[in-house]
Amino acid sequence: MSGTVLDEVTAIREAATPLRSPQDLDPLVRRIGTARIVLLGEATHGTAEFHRWRAELTRRLLAERDFSFVAVEGDWPECHRVHCCAAGAPGAPNDPGQVLWGFREWPTWLWANEEVAEFAAWLRSFNATGDGPPCGFHGLDVYRLGESLRGVLDYVRAHAPDHVETALRAFGCFEPYGEDQGDDGVSAGLVPAECREDVVRLLTGPHAEAGAERHYREMLHGGSRSWNTRDTHLSDTLDRLLHAYGPRSKAVVWAHNAHVGDARATDMAAAGMVNLGQLVRERHAAEGVVAVGFGTFHGSVLAADHWGGSVRRMRVEPARPDSLEGLLHDAVPGETSLHVFGEGTAWAEELREHRAIGVVHHGGGYVPTVPSARYDAFVHCDETTASTPLHQWEPEVHTHPGGE
Repeated sequence: MSGTVLDEVTAIREAATPLRSPQDLDPLVRRIGTARIVLLGEATHGTAEFHRWRAELTRRLLAERDFSFVAVEGDWPECHRVHCCAAGAPGAPNDPGQVLWGFREWPTWLWANEEVAEFAAWLRSFNATGDGPPCGFHGLDVYRLGESLRGVLDYVRAHAPDHVETALRAFGCFEPYGEDQGDDGVSAGLVPAECREDVVRLLTGPHAEAGAERHYREMLHGGSRSWNTRDTHLSDTLDRLLHAYGPRSKAVVWAHNAHVGDARATDMAAAGMVNLGQLVRERHAAEGVVAVGFGTFHGSVLAADHWGGSVRRMRVEPARPDSLEGLLHDAVPGETSLHVFGEGTAWAEELREHRAIGVVHHGGGYVPTVPSARYDAFVHCDETTASTPLHQWEPEVHTHPGGE
């Protein structure tokens, strides 16, 4: 290693907080302070440790800092059933795991896993023993993205079969930025231009709201317009929830790093893209916003090898040596560690490659990122394991960068 890298590794190691119990989160809880919104990310959509540490921090925020609800990167209708169960609503099931098992929208493992079921069970117990309003659990994706994309694919197969492969690649527009989908997938529309009005009518139906029609119309263009429409909806839904819970309400958000980390600290901005993290910071700066990224050096993950495919436990290859994850691995190998950015973290002000894995995994893409501008803190889980899904999954397979 060069002298500069050795200095960085030493500085990181000395400032890091090993995470071995919920009490080790104290520096982050102090950093959150009186912030109204806390955004908790994940580098993948299928890692147990990310769910567990988000849950540990969220438990503390609900119990110690009077946060009002958890909002996740999930569809509103399905998550509302979890909310009713956790809040003890009349007629709702008693077992949150049973409700999560009912999630049938691909990718089911995103929320229908044992780690989320454990948190939801805790939330139900917490609400049952408290004397105030129940803490909520809500989805921010209002328009059932998975079902909508499946409807688009069905239409394309029936009416424009030559465009099926293009549509499948274009679905990458809705996945974490940085996945290796290829430029054609990012720039292409989901359906040919001459078909778009037919598909909009198919998706909205006779009773749809105007907002849904605008959402679908932009979605079909693909590219940054699709991404921006979705993340603006995530942010708008969060604002409506904050309003519904009242002026003193506070929110914890669980979503992929691609959504919670400020887009302006990545190459997303140059591509004309915004995201939830940027919009929340712009809208709620005066009330306090803290964004926490999560990452891993290596391990395993639940993902599919193509859109709509069967979930599998896949290998997460060791991160690139020059990446954020590679640097943290050198500094705190084998550890789960907390890094709160501020004084003494000049290493986090440098542009670095930062891994992003979505529901479709071919080795994982990397997003050029200035960590301390994208997040306020970072949790590095050096070795991670795949989430445990509530539904059946396929045997383990190994993947390599480039999909080989």
